[in-house]
Amino acid sequence: MSESNKHAKFAGRMVMIGCGSIGQGVLPLILKHLEISPQQITIITADARGKDVTERFGIDLHQVTITRDNLHDTLEGRLAEGDFLVNVSVDVSSTELVRFCHARGVLYIDTCIEPWPGAYTDTSKPAAERTNYALRQSMLNLRSELGEGPTAVVAHGANPGLVSHFVKQALVNIARDTGVDAAPPSDQQGWAALAQRLGIKAIHIAERDTQVANQPKRLGEFVNTWSIDGFVSEGCQPAELGWGTHEKSLPEDGEFVELGSAKAAILHRPGASVRVRTWTPMEGPFHGFLITHNEAISLNDYFTLRENGEVVYRPTVHYAYHPCDDAVLSIHEFAGKNWSVQGRQRLMMDEIESGVDELGVLLMGHEKGAYWYGSQLSIEEARELAPYNNATSLQVTVAVLSGIVWALENPNSGIVEAEQMDFARHLEICAPYLGPVVGEYSNWTPLQDRAGLFAEELDHEDPWQFRNVRVS
Repeated sequence: MSESNKHAKFAGRMVMIGCGSIGQGVLPLILKHLEISPQQITIITADARGKDVTERFGIDLHQVTITRDNLHDTLEGRLAEGDFLVNVSVDVSSTELVRFCHARGVLYIDTCIEPWPGAYTDTSKPAAERTNYALRQSMLNLRSELGEGPTAVVAHGANPGLVSHFVKQALVNIARDTGVDAAPPSDQQGWAALAQRLGIKAIHIAERDTQVANQPKRLGEFVNTWSIDGFVSEGCQPAELGWGTHEKSLPEDGEFVELGSAKAAILHRPGASVRVRTWTPMEGPFHGFLITHNEAISLNDYFTLRENGEVVYRPTVHYAYHPCDDAVLSIHEFAGKNWSVQGRQRLMMDEIESGVDELGVLLMGHEKGAYWYGSQLSIEEARELAPYNNATSLQVTVAVLSGIVWALENPNSGIVEAEQMDFARHLEICAPYLGPVVGEYSNWTPLQDRAGLFAEELDHEDPWQFRNVRVS
């Protein structure tokens, strides 16, 4: 790659925690797009996954499980002012890592806000304390405590992360296509006002993964196209969504969570047991799992409009995820064992034969009905673009790359979420790795073809309510 295509120069040390599918997939992107040598990078991981990849690149790998007790001893001496910590692990507290980096002038990025082990399944805690809302709030509290300092980009993979940039581009596109001033707003209240003006009531992170392997799922095996540990953790958390001001009724098993500036609702069930109706251009209508994600809360918060201190507008936001078919079978088996995970796990990579990860945002309620904007990346194109990736992982790893570049370009921004960053800069970096990036309008609503077999109580005057979206 020519020097003109390098995104940033980095002269310090980079420590990566974790080397699963995302760690392995982001390494070639870092080496390709940053002016950095393998000798500047150290990997710390709990197991030997990724060892063959790091050996090929000549990168040191240290097999250490980071815990509350050894975090400081493990990282001390490896990181100092101007260095970078890339956290792509599970079960290592993000807030503790950010605190460590802040004290030493170290830049930081992660793909989600992680707690220490057991936080998701500790039933001695109220359900609201086992949510992404609570995890995000702990990070926001830390931001208030620490104030200004080295940039820490939190929750910036594909989703959360990239999808928030998709939402902003989608709003600009809808404004353009409906004759509204399409100039991107310059601040949070401007973006919220634009969403309100366009009539956006609900935002789905609508994803359909159709990747298929030449080796079918076996009995007692959990198969997925990205981190199985991460998916299992999210699936066991309560189903969770950002709650919009247009909503009329909370589900019977629902509870509001209002610990901070956002507003969320949780259902007292694992997210992997709840399905919602959604739509993508290639798949059309389908049922997705209501898996909890940080962006459901951060987008709800960011697009909250206040007048005289009172909330006058918020959209409903949630993830609606149909993973690859073998992962769906894995979830059914997992749930049937009362959420006891299978003894064998397999991350689909080289055995994938075909398929697309169609990941985007579905904005609904505006003048043209529904608008999906996002990536339709195939496994064939992903393999051509970057080694050690499938279609799912590449959408994550390129967003990690763009987060690293943004932090290097803006090194003193403190703790930041995706919504606070320049969406156009991120899309500029990510677009070459996303396959076709498309926007498509649809007249689909969650009520389309409903009540065909059995009568249902539906609100046809306002089809964008969660009560109309939810399946079970």
